[in-house]
Amino acid sequence: MNRESGILMPVFSLASKFGIGCFSREAYEFVDFLEKAAQGYWQVLPLGPTGFGNSPYQPFSAFAGNSYFISLETLIEEGLLTWDDVNGTDFGNDQEKVDYGKLYENRGIVLRKAFERFKEAIPDDFKAFKKKESFWLEDYALFSVIKDLQEGKSWLDWPDDLKARDKKALDKVKKDQKDEIEFIFFIQYKFEEQWEKLKKYAHAHKVKIIGDMPFYVAMDSADSWSHPEVFMMDKDLVPTVVAGCPPDAFSPTGQLWGNPIYDWDSLKKDDYSWWVKRIERNRELFDVIRIDHFHGFAEYYAVPYGNETAEKGKQEKGPGMDLFKTLKKKFGELNMIAEDLGNTTEENVKLLEDTGLPGMKVLQYGFTSWDSIYVNHRHTKNSVVYTGTHDNTPTFAWVQEINEGERDFTRRYINSMNTDYGAFVRDIIREAYRSVADLCIVPLQDYLCKGKEARINTPGTSEGNWQWRLTPNFLSEDLAKSINLLVSTYSRVPQEVPDKK
Repeated sequence: MNRESGILMPVFSLASKFGIGCFSREAYEFVDFLEKAAQGYWQVLPLGPTGFGNSPYQPFSAFAGNSYFISLETLIEEGLLTWDDVNGTDFGNDQEKVDYGKLYENRGIVLRKAFERFKEAIPDDFKAFKKKESFWLEDYALFSVIKDLQEGKSWLDWPDDLKARDKKALDKVKKDQKDEIEFIFFIQYKFEEQWEKLKKYAHAHKVKIIGDMPFYVAMDSADSWSHPEVFMMDKDLVPTVVAGCPPDAFSPTGQLWGNPIYDWDSLKKDDYSWWVKRIERNRELFDVIRIDHFHGFAEYYAVPYGNETAEKGKQEKGPGMDLFKTLKKKFGELNMIAEDLGNTTEENVKLLEDTGLPGMKVLQYGFTSWDSIYVNHRHTKNSVVYTGTHDNTPTFAWVQEINEGERDFTRRYINSMNTDYGAFVRDIIREAYRSVADLCIVPLQDYLCKGKEARINTPGTSEGNWQWRLTPNFLSEDLAKSINLLVSTYSRVPQEVPDKK
């Protein structure tokens, strides 16, 4: 990894029209801004289809794309929609917040109109796309269609024949719901087409894409339904254990996440083929993959299914280097970032060293704990420094919320006597750029000195997350110039995007 810098900005936070950020003109303008600011990376959050709670870390599929990110304006340009189709549709009225309820109600209706016109002249490469993504595409389409027929119920509560993927039952769905299944194919085709075009544009402007990949999949997902052999489930397709976190000082009963847990012994027997397919898909979508919850590969916490708390869980060993040896044999250089935040143990520290992947250093954590591993003098070259992540409050709000002792320590450490909080935040950003870490990533909200209203996610809460949006025309030439100056001062000049072999 070269010495460069980038900006963390979720796609849904772009100032696109029609209720949510997407692969629209504003996405291309953001790439232009990144180029002017001499940024070599755009880090996005997971792009999968979201369900209840709207979390991109609990998608309905680990392979599919989110239909909300398809640009309606592009579909208009292609003649698949008209302005009348979209202008009279309610996608929400708040420019600074995504209204997922309105999107759920109306986005699909508009996209269906585009599909009806699409069927009149199906392009030649549509069939090729379906063949290329055959490993997951039909399963995801079937899952989506059946879920609608079952009024949104979890697949664990479907009739036995559908739950167990009985061939006769699935064949009937394929026959009866052929058009609905083709509609899902169309959605994924357009997602892929628009994303690839945007990524190609980014590459032409020396911008590489870092994509986030959740460690676990959702329990109610096409993945756990179509590949139960990958997970710890009994013969009746009931999970035996689910994911969680052990009790600690902050959570005396632990955290019960509820995700299905991988059957690593079973996966090992076929050379981790499902994980190989998953990494392969993410390599198609992104230039660099940030693996969330990297510690889970070293060890994980398994809670008996049906328990109401995580108190009776058990710490288990993950696949460790065995998985990464398989991935390296298949792909060569992995181009990954390990999200190694949280409690460190001898096992997960060793796994990070053995893989050679860069870990993360978050300055907000460094300045609230004396001699923390996250402050600059503890950084290593093979790492990625962040001011904060999508799970942190923006740094402008953080400097207001920490106590006076922590604020004083931060000032002394970075040698900032600025009493203006905006200038103080800029000094913290400068400290990130100054780090020896190869890559420096700063959330856009920090450059804009946004407060807690611009927080992306508050872990442990289910309300108000994944909603913040940038207002139109908010990115200025002056801001790009000031970031560019940081880049040149601290030798983080963007490199050409290497060709993928």
